[in-house]
Amino acid sequence: MKKTFYYLLTIMITLGMSQPTTAQQRRYLNEGWTFGEVRLPNRYPAVVPGVVHTDLMRQGLIDNPYIGLNERGVQWVDKEDWIYETTFQMTDNLSDYAHIDLCFDGLDTYADVYLNDTKIIEANNMFRQWRTSVKSLLKSDKNVLRVYFHSPVKIDMPKWEQHPHLYGAANDQSENGGLLDRKLSVFARKAGYHYGWDWGPRLVTSGIWRDVYLEAWNDIRISNVHLRQRDVNARKAVVTDVVEVEADHDIDNAVITVIDKGNSRNLSTKKCKLHKGTNTIPVEFTIKNPRLWWCNGLGKPELYTLTTNISVNGRQMAKTENRIGLRSVKLIMEPDADGNRQFYFTLNGVPVFAKGTNYIPQDNFLTDVTPERYRQTLQDAILANMNMIRVWGGGIYENDLFYDLCDEMGLMVWQDFMFACSTYPAEGAWLENVRQEAIDNIRRLRNHPSIILWCGGNECMDAWYNWGW
Repeated sequence: MKKTFYYLLTIMITLGMSQPTTAQQRRYLNEGWTFGEVRLPNRYPAVVPGVVHTDLMRQGLIDNPYIGLNERGVQWVDKEDWIYETTFQMTDNLSDYAHIDLCFDGLDTYADVYLNDTKIIEANNMFRQWRTSVKSLLKSDKNVLRVYFHSPVKIDMPKWEQHPHLYGAANDQSENGGLLDRKLSVFARKAGYHYGWDWGPRLVTSGIWRDVYLEAWNDIRISNVHLRQRDVNARKAVVTDVVEVEADHDIDNAVITVIDKGNSRNLSTKKCKLHKGTNTIPVEFTIKNPRLWWCNGLGKPELYTLTTNISVNGRQMAKTENRIGLRSVKLIMEPDADGNRQFYFTLNGVPVFAKGTNYIPQDNFLTDVTPERYRQTLQDAILANMNMIRVWGGGIYENDLFYDLCDEMGLMVWQDFMFACSTYPAEGAWLENVRQEAIDNIRRLRNHPSIILWCGGNECMDAWYNWGW
């Protein structure tokens, strides 16, 4: 009888100490939010992802600014501070993980984030992703997550007052916002068109505009995968899968495997040692006679789904999937016979006659753009025989879905960094903020075959050299 008791006790202890069955888990926190003006006690239901203006419209507190002269009646919104709040419970299967990170894919724009009354994030860039460890702050019962949005006008007005009239911003409709000639948009890392443009209204938003979630993991996590296409032609595609791995301790016998999911075949396997901290490990493979990615009009935009898997002692510890199109792109800028500098692209060695359009955001309220609207807009470009689309620098680095659709449809993307028709205070903390913005978005988007060029801002150069600035 005693042996049976001790045997059962051993099993219970073992199970109690066992780790979760999945190496990584994500829990979205998009539900149960309320919002309100900081200086007033009223709180209302909010939709996340979303922005203040759309939440105010849902509650009947402002009229639709797209109708008549209603735009004038909502200019007070960007002068106020706003607060968003939600509560959530921890689940047993989440709290058992060794690491739990809180992640915001988009905060618009100046925001302080508090978890259980502890400030954990000070955001100052709409285009960046924010991630921080919160394991030690989480409670088993009621967790309070609060986001305090500072008025972008109140934050940036002092910056303008230090440098009045120094930075040009031709399309900033400061007068419509009651700011006279105080063009503040250049100081904020925020979509420029929110401050007005020659084609749209001035609606300066705030809000949790992309997903918020908890990400839990044990031992290791894959923080990024970069599929570098080193040599691609009709005979072979030489690719390096650069895997960035975060480990919480040294691991001697990790195995990285790259699999072509569509054909269920192993492309490469590499044994490696992981050190505590961030590890960058290249895994090279070759695909013979690859199905190449072509733009609209030249061929089919073939795609591969590649799985990167990390195992230790035969146990899967982390996995991620990336879709890729194999292609070679070059920008040709050689002088022609008349001495003029050429400017065209070759795709898989074939010169491309680029036919396309300038793409601006489809709405001032970005979370109102549905997947159906994205698909219809890009399908219209295909039906108009376009093969290239430029993501304009006065808007946003678009949602993943936008680039997924361009990959599928064979639309080449000329990708601007977010600068347009302005000069900017490119120094100090502002410049470092932009550097991190570039890192976040290049890492997020660089595996998309549709993106063939990153552009620093031709409109800014034109303004400096040709507009008398």
